[in-house]
Amino acid sequence: MAAYWIARAKVINAESYKKYADKAGDIVEKYGGKFLARGGDYKIMEGSDHYTRFVVAEFPNMQIAEQCFNSNEYKSAAAHRRNGAGDVEIIFVEGS
Repeated sequence: MAAYWIARAKVINAESYKKYADKAGDIVEKYGGKFLARGGDYKIMEGSDHYTRFVVAEFPNMQIAEQCFNSNEYKSAAAHRRNGAGDVEIIFVEGS
């Protein structure tokens, strides 16, 4: 069953965050992830306007999505945003 990586982010330091985003894209694709939405225009219909960047990637299944997230490559890339460059929430959800 497909799994979706959904991220909401508020970019605080665009330069550092870009270093993360540039690396993370290739890593997601290496693990079979396919971006369905990555940045772009958005409209908040309900809820907080805290987050200003949204990403949705589809993976073949939850296990592969988790392997990607827990990989040393991704952890290394994420270090560029975990240093205060962005406030991020990431969730995985299985498709139906």
